[in-house]
Amino acid sequence: MTEAARPTLLDVVGIEVRYGAIRALKSVTFNVGEGEIVALLGANGAGKTTTQKTVSGMLRPTTGYVAFDGARIDGIPAHDVIRLGICHVPEGRHVFPRMTVAENLEMGAFRFRDVDKKEFERVLELFPRLRERLKQQAGTLSGGEQQMLAIGRALMGKPRLLLLDEPSMGLAPLVVAQIFEIIKEINASGVTVLLVEQNAAQALALAHRGYVLETGEIVLGGTGQELLADDRVRAAYLGEEIAAS
Repeated sequence: MTEAARPTLLDVVGIEVRYGAIRALKSVTFNVGEGEIVALLGANGAGKTTTQKTVSGMLRPTTGYVAFDGARIDGIPAHDVIRLGICHVPEGRHVFPRMTVAENLEMGAFRFRDVDKKEFERVLELFPRLRERLKQQAGTLSGGEQQMLAIGRALMGKPRLLLLDEPSMGLAPLVVAQIFEIIKEINASGVTVLLVEQNAAQALALAHRGYVLETGEIVLGGTGQELLADDRVRAAYLGEEIAAS
């Protein structure tokens, strides 16, 4: 299926978000097609996390709207957004440290009457390390293992749209490569992904499309390959010096 042929799953239209007098987002508009991986790039403070929090219902836009599968969702509580099939893995993982790995995973299925054993097994197939640590308290896991647990917990909610905020932050390069490979597998299984990531090179290599945010505004958009080839992206986010023409 070509990029243009993908039906739109998420529409973000003209949203403005304020923290008091500060305009964190300024008329941000973009879309995510069903089955896509879309990356949001930008420096710290650009508005990437604020955008995800607005999609997940943690923040309300002062203007504009968010629509999921054709219906507006910007006015509903975050727990109801989850029930629609939007699951958010925030920056910093936020696992329940005194609960076991198994208990953390089961918490991810809270919107269902019972834990789906097949989904539980699928998560453990994606993350074999978690299988070895099911009875271990989550707070004793390594950073990489906690990130795997946070993603696995979100998958237990059977998301149609998975929001990932800085999944590679603070992890060793080998673990980062594993996390990105797992994101690719998750997407191949049919889950749409909106990815916020500082590692621009790996994010764009993985993403179908991407957008660049600067001080709360989208300044650039295109396919992953187009953005990887763009001189402005290469200079600002890939650390390359571009010779003047």
